[in-house]
Amino acid sequence: MRGPLPFILIGLATLCLAFGSYYGLFVAPPERYMGDVQRIMYIHVPTAWAAMLAFVWASVCAVMFLLRGTWLWDARLEAAIEVGVVLGLTLCLQGAIWARPTWGVWWDWDPRLTTTAVLLVAFAGIIILRQVVDDPAKRATWSSVATVIAAVDVPIVYFSVTWWNSLHQIQSTPDTVATAFHLPLRMNAVGVLLLMVGLMIARTRHAQLRLQRELADPVPNQIPTATIAAGGTE
Repeated sequence: MRGPLPFILIGLATLCLAFGSYYGLFVAPPERYMGDVQRIMYIHVPTAWAAMLAFVWASVCAVMFLLRGTWLWDARLEAAIEVGVVLGLTLCLQGAIWARPTWGVWWDWDPRLTTTAVLLVAFAGIIILRQVVDDPAKRATWSSVATVIAAVDVPIVYFSVTWWNSLHQIQSTPDTVATAFHLPLRMNAVGVLLLMVGLMIARTRHAQLRLQRELADPVPNQIPTATIAAGGTE
């Protein structure tokens, strides 16, 4: 369960983010219509990608726990949800900073923003659920079911800009993004991804240690097949 991998990943993430942010702020040209305010997109877009990926991974962990009853998947679920919520809140803050000079408001109940808010409230509620339920088996099962339900909103968030009339711009592709913007965007995307994985591994290890303490004595209503996986999380 120990090892330097999380620290290596976070260190690499820091380097990528430092380079990508410097290039995006001081080297890449301003966007034709938005000017310098567009530069926040070099971190805003990668944060959005990582947040959605974290919630998708959380749903995978939930399904795997329900199917296999392995405690390692519950630890991974806890890590994915917490990291996803942090990324989601960061995403909303970045979006507000961009929206104020662009839309004239910090927040608008636009379909993309509204569905994102619903997603964050749902997963924050699962974090609270995990805090108030003491029985490990019930906590893992209930939060896994809740995660599968909450994850239904992930594709809704993604497609909201095409399904409904939205202030938010539609998804960008390499064909719709100027070549000069590719390098900082991709470097920051790699950086945020490495940071997300590093934090998840570290948080999973912490959750495993807590489960080991909780399961040291027999637990009422424990799922019979649930076992703490030996070894690390990598």
